[in-house]
Amino acid sequence: MRVLTTLAVPLALAPVGAFAVEYMTAEQAAKLMFPDAERFEARALALDAAQMQQLAARGVAPRSAQWNVQAALRGTQVLGYVVADAVIGKFELIGYAVGLSADGAVKQVEILSYRESHGHEIRLPAWRKQFVGKTAAAPLRVGEDISNISGATLSCTHVTEGVRRIVAVVETARKGGAL
Repeated sequence: MRVLTTLAVPLALAPVGAFAVEYMTAEQAAKLMFPDAERFEARALALDAAQMQQLAARGVAPRSAQWNVQAALRGTQVLGYVVADAVIGKFELIGYAVGLSADGAVKQVEILSYRESHGHEIRLPAWRKQFVGKTAAAPLRVGEDISNISGATLSCTHVTEGVRRIVAVVETARKGGAL
């Protein structure tokens, strides 16, 4: 009995193992989102101070003035854009990619990596499909036009905020002629 007690206490205090899962790369997500693209062209996007202020006035915190955008091209035609980013879940980062049509509407959202022990349901197609067709004019807020998943509230909220930020940044860049 003494041996079991001695072993049980350290095992009970041991940290829970990691749950990191890498589902796909940003490049794989881009090809999935734009299967008709002949190529993807990296475009460095640099927002100026006025654009940063415009975003802030709309309640969007862009986090950075520098963004890496992949333009999906067929010949010289821009089919759309892909932006990969990461947001914090509850404790760990969630990697995701947003595909936007040439007019700035969300085409697709893919979860690239998920490291939390709970909340992986955000990867379900039904939840991600809620973003399709949304533009910068949409609220893009959990509880308004995006449903929450019980047990994944922080993951839902943070990914939704990230998608909202990307949609707003790309719209601002398109209007400013940077894309």
